[in-house]
Amino acid sequence: MNSWIAITILGIIEGITEFLPVSSTAHLLIAEHWLPHQSDLFNIVIQSGAVIAVLPLFPERLYQFIFLWREKSTQDYALKLMLSFVITGFFGFLLDKAGLKLPETLAPIAWAMLSVGIGFLVIEQWLRGRPQTDDVTWTVAVLVGFGQLAAAIFPGVSRSGATILLSLMLGLSRPAATEFSFLVGIPTMLAAGGLKIFQALHHSHPGAPPENWGFVLLGFAVSAVVSFIVVRWLLQYVRSHTFVVFGWYRVILSLGIFGLLFM
Repeated sequence: MNSWIAITILGIIEGITEFLPVSSTAHLLIAEHWLPHQSDLFNIVIQSGAVIAVLPLFPERLYQFIFLWREKSTQDYALKLMLSFVITGFFGFLLDKAGLKLPETLAPIAWAMLSVGIGFLVIEQWLRGRPQTDDVTWTVAVLVGFGQLAAAIFPGVSRSGATILLSLMLGLSRPAATEFSFLVGIPTMLAAGGLKIFQALHHSHPGAPPENWGFVLLGFAVSAVVSFIVVRWLLQYVRSHTFVVFGWYRVILSLGIFGLLFM
């Protein structure tokens, strides 16, 4: 397969799956079992492209942060986003220094996909008839930070999947949980992308293959465009739908992966 076509496919996969609670990392690792394997830098940077693309989809929050930053409610929400980011960044940095490597085999991905998929089905059943709130608490902010860490350690968990699921368990409404998860993902993924780029430019190992920046930029652009379209749809979808469909998708995909492994 032509390399440019493979990169475009990976960008499309990333753009579709980054914010859907189905794990973009898992889908990229699965795809790279059949497509040319890409570097960690490539995967992080195209995730950053998908993240940047969602900024225009939150005009009210952007206006609030820029022009209404003196208001207590704005500062409170921003501090909760910062807390989640700091928790993820601090412990994520320690894990990176410890040499954490994502597993590239399909079995751990399948188990993670299955467990979180079942989690969505169970929690959505449990939520029926229960009151929900749009108020993001400090507890939600803390657990969202650790939820992002879990997704970084176990490919297949999904950053948005883990953070949204934990928020729903604490009584946050689906639109509010989705928005907070997406917004905290912006600084998280941009920081991770910046760190990987810095390491690639200043700490390259002798003999390591050079990064193809043309491929990186193509994947970045494709993932950004696709992500914008997908997130715009998802923000409307969660206003009147549950996450059950994503739970079943994860369960079915995990069973398909297990089937491939046994075959």
